[in-house]
Amino acid sequence: MNNQEPVRAQPLTREAFGPFGDVISVERAGGSSANQGTARRYDRVAQLASTRPEAQPNLAVFRSVAKALPFEVRLVERHPCSTQMFMPVACQRFLIVVCPSDAQGEPELSQLCAFVCGPGQGINYHAGVWHHPIIALEGPADFLMLAWEDGTARDCEERPLSAPLLVTSD
Repeated sequence: MNNQEPVRAQPLTREAFGPFGDVISVERAGGSSANQGTARRYDRVAQLASTRPEAQPNLAVFRSVAKALPFEVRLVERHPCSTQMFMPVACQRFLIVVCPSDAQGEPELSQLCAFVCGPGQGINYHAGVWHHPIIALEGPADFLMLAWEDGTARDCEERPLSAPLLVTSD
């Protein structure tokens, strides 16, 4: 196990997650009427982007098995040229683990943060943000994922950790 202190997962908020991406959730107020008044529409809930013109949007479904806290982080990954959005389809809570880059663009593991996303919350990672793959917490979960990909190694870069980092609950 790593000598670093365990990271305590905190509830997901826009303010805390802001340096890493967007929190996707809708407030009861706001939005605009749609479909002859049978729905509310919320536009531009995340800043989606790609820096590769040849990459195509990929809307995928991820089926995640449940894990429990405490959880051992053994790798981080990033998508250097694209944002990556996850929106739960069937899920109660899920774990997000992120960290900034150091001066060389590698993961700054001493600044690792963990968030627990609640019902109705999704996330959109900014391009290049180091993160652990998504983790369902209370049972298997399905997520919609959107990222721009072209099938090359630039789609996703992974970094295994030399020793696991522990994420604990509140």
